[in-house]
Amino acid sequence: NIARAIKSLEKAGAAAVHIEDQVQQKRCGHRPNKAIVSQEEMVDRVKAATDARKDDSFVIMARTDALAVEGLDSAIARCVACVEAGADMIFPEAMTDLAMYKQFAEAVGVPVLANITEFGSTPLFTTQELGENGVSLVLYPLSAFRAMSQAALEVYGAIRRDGTQQTVLDKMQTRMQLYDHLGYHEYEKKLDQ
Repeated sequence: NIARAIKSLEKAGAAAVHIEDQVQQKRCGHRPNKAIVSQEEMVDRVKAATDARKDDSFVIMARTDALAVEGLDSAIARCVACVEAGADMIFPEAMTDLAMYKQFAEAVGVPVLANITEFGSTPLFTTQELGENGVSLVLYPLSAFRAMSQAALEVYGAIRRDGTQQTVLDKMQTRMQLYDHLGYHEYEKKLDQ
């Protein structure tokens, strides 16, 4: 229930939510064979969210996967309808060209988000390129996670292979670097007072 979810999120102190147009059996936005609900149902979802919202600063973002299913014109039309229903921002998923973002931004008149995830459908555009084409927000959902996951594989591979982490120490943050980053010494001084 969208209305209940919005009320719960606001109560918990969340700042925003995005409402999608994929069917319940959701797929990754950068994978094939996605299925979406009708434009009418998507607009109803956004309307339910905006009607349930009590705090005007709580952001309702409409996300569409329609590009891959119905094409650019349909995706833009959906987003225009979502803005008319009260969406504050638009998240067009899996764009393949900068000009697409520009078309969305010009059509919807609200902030547009770009999802810049590695190894997907969207090229790794720069923030400057995106900004010049109407993008207001950029999401990097897995960049750090992918780097950390690869590093973990290397570390545990070395331990398994060599019986020690000695060969990968140069890839690690030192204890002092971590303490400096966290401001640990300032915390420790407070403990000593």
